[in-house]
Amino acid sequence: MRILLISISFLLLGCASYPTKNGFVPTATIERANINSYFSDTTKDYVYKAKIDAFDKNFGGILAIKKLGNMHHRLIFTTEMGNTIFDFTFKEEEFKVNKILKDLDRKILINILKRDFCALILENSKIDKIFQKESKTLKKVSILDKKHFYLSENGQLSKISRTSNGKEKVVFSFSEINDDIAETIEIIHRNINLKIALSAI
Repeated sequence: MRILLISISFLLLGCASYPTKNGFVPTATIERANINSYFSDTTKDYVYKAKIDAFDKNFGGILAIKKLGNMHHRLIFTTEMGNTIFDFTFKEEEFKVNKILKDLDRKILINILKRDFCALILENSKIDKIFQKESKTLKKVSILDKKHFYLSENGQLSKISRTSNGKEKVVFSFSEINDDIAETIEIIHRNINLKIALSAI
């Protein structure tokens, strides 16, 4: 009987949602809200020294992110010599590959990068649910059919988690926040060998 109770408890805990596992409780839901203001200023050029470790390949260079209009961003990743590694445009629901290095030109990898950078630059979104724990707020958002949780501490975005079955699959970490710019950003995939490290220039 005791083993049965332990097994049931373990099963229930294993099936618990990501917010519940982390001690968050649901609060009111809003239709649409700001979830990320780090790339929201059209007057700024967001430039980072970037390193991408994708499977067995490593790429280093400069990533420039520019907001061109409402729900419209362009991302260009080049080597330090100026050769383009990839050049993407996000405009509302549309995604365009303007250019990409042959070594990265694989549909599965392009889709992963599309999902990652879409989550990174998305400024406003429909909120599925909001959770609270002390000074922390967790906003649940669906991006390209995947669950994402945007974690803010004292109103400042510090983490994005893409989850499946209550577990983190991809983690975006933001640190060294100055003048509404995250100077250090890390995107780490838990289930595949992919890591993106950005450091503001």
